Amino acid sequence: MNIFVAKLNYRTSSEALEDLFSQYGEVVSAKVIMDKDTGRSKGFAFVEMGSEDAGLAAIAGLNETNFDGQTIVCKKAEPRPQAPRRDNNFRPRERRY
Repeated sequence: MNIFVAKLNYRTSSEALEDLFSQYGEVVSAKVIMDKDTGRSKGFAFVEMGSEDAGLAAIAGLNETNFDGQTIVCKKAEPRPQAPRRDNNFRPRERRY
């Protein structure tokens, strides 16, 4: 189960999140999302738990709790919406002089 974690302290590491969530079950991965340009945390993360039960327990136990000086929000991650398909065969209109 994928969990979206928001309102993180900008200094929170992926390892710290993994440690926090591991008390509720197996953590498959924990990843703090970083800004490409600055290399700084964006203040949110995704944690993948080994089972649905562990994920629901983690959400129930950690949502709206204090972690690294911030009140974090945890909820089930929604699938990313599909972007509309691009037409790679686009041809500009011919110019008429």
